[in-house]
This record gives sequence, C-alpha cells and structure tokens, in this order.
Amino acid sequence: MPVALNANRPVRSAAAPYLVGQDGKGHWVAVATGGRAGGLFRTRQDAIRYACVETGCRPDDVALAVEPIRFRLS
Repeated sequence: MPVALNANRPVRSAAAPYLVGQDGKGHWVAVATGGRAGGLFRTRQDAIRYACVETGCRPDDVALAVEPIRFRLS
C-alpha cells in the first residue's frame, strides 16, 4: 500500500489531520490532530501505515512532527 506522507514537509503545527512522530520517551505515535484517535506503534512505518489507512491515503493528510508529540492513553 502506498503511503500518503509528505516527508519533505515536516510540520510544527496541526496542519494535517494526522501527525506521525515520537513522544518524549522515543515511542512512535500517530495521532489525529483533533486528539480523538491515534496509537503507539513499534516502528515509524507502522505509525505511518495506520495514519494512511485512517485518512484514506490522501496526499498531505499525514505529516511528520518536528517536535515530540504529546500522547495520552485515556
């Protein structure tokens, strides 16, 4: 499955519906910018794949975070 990720355009803000990056402990995360969906993943590729499936693999809907992502399990 192709990955709709603009890896050449890391973001600092919530411009894309999903952000992929690492949390403060180095875990890979994919999180909806609204904070209502996401997860912890074993690898970067797994996090990207999840975000891609969740967004329908639309271009520019998944972006890499420049800074650590805050992720909480509720």
